[in-house]
Amino acid sequence: MRTGLLLNSLYLEHDWPGHPEHKGRLEAIIEGISKASLDKETVPIEVRRATAEEVALNHDPAYIQEIHDFCSAGGGYLDPDTYANERTYEVALYAVGGLLSACDMLVNNEIDTAFCAVRPPGHHAEYARAMGFCIFNNVAVAALYLRDMMGMERVFIVDFDAHHGNGTQRSFYQDNTIFYFSTHQYPFYPGTGSPEERGAGVGEGYTLNVPMPAGADDELYRKVYGSSLPKVIEEFKPDALLVSAGYDLHERDPLTHLEVSNEGVRDIVRSLLKVSGDMGIPSLFTLEGGYDLQALRDSVLITLEEMLRA
Repeated sequence: MRTGLLLNSLYLEHDWPGHPEHKGRLEAIIEGISKASLDKETVPIEVRRATAEEVALNHDPAYIQEIHDFCSAGGGYLDPDTYANERTYEVALYAVGGLLSACDMLVNNEIDTAFCAVRPPGHHAEYARAMGFCIFNNVAVAALYLRDMMGMERVFIVDFDAHHGNGTQRSFYQDNTIFYFSTHQYPFYPGTGSPEERGAGVGEGYTLNVPMPAGADDELYRKVYGSSLPKVIEEFKPDALLVSAGYDLHERDPLTHLEVSNEGVRDIVRSLLKVSGDMGIPSLFTLEGGYDLQALRDSVLITLEEMLRA
């Protein structure tokens, strides 16, 4: 399988000393990929800067301007969890743009699957609100770009981060063309993601949450990703599969309470690649959480290994 890889030191410029979402996360990924020489087996994805108009596919233009102005003034904390420094606005535009570059390559049949190691993460960011370490919702913009700009009819989003992607869910809660599926620790931050949250209006039934209890392990995840989820994806018949790859579901992660091992991560990735391969649709994985550096590095390497083997 032709695997695209977006890996760029530009994303190190978004940083705040002492914060769990720091540049060392990406440095660990870069080091791991280099040592494993996986960058030599993948197709490079060129980074590009998303326009404000592209980001506005999913965000309030006034909010985009607010982030610009906040960062131009030196940055600080947007909420108790979420920082922005003087470079964050630009880096966040390149995070969105990186996914859009990957989407272009997938649509143009230059690659079959992609991994985008971007920062800041995105799935908590709402229409006009930064939260949970997230500024712009990278995966939500990418889904709308594929539908509205590239002509796809249906997109399926899978989110296996340990925290529920409230921002992504809200973006598509009343939409029947973009399906949002999430497994996440529950109850846990941000408090959303109950099984009763299934969409509204024409979007009812196109949101599916599978909450996981603290201590959920490989076996429980395998039941979801190896059996029930593929059927849901196949029934929806999407034109593309987008994955919010949050590796804080790992047993080593310091911020969460799940017990997924390296092999559990491998099973999840393998199952998602199998269903997209069987359906003949492109897949894109984008980095979300993951705060133990060894677990994060290992999980990303496992993801790339499975992509290259698929």
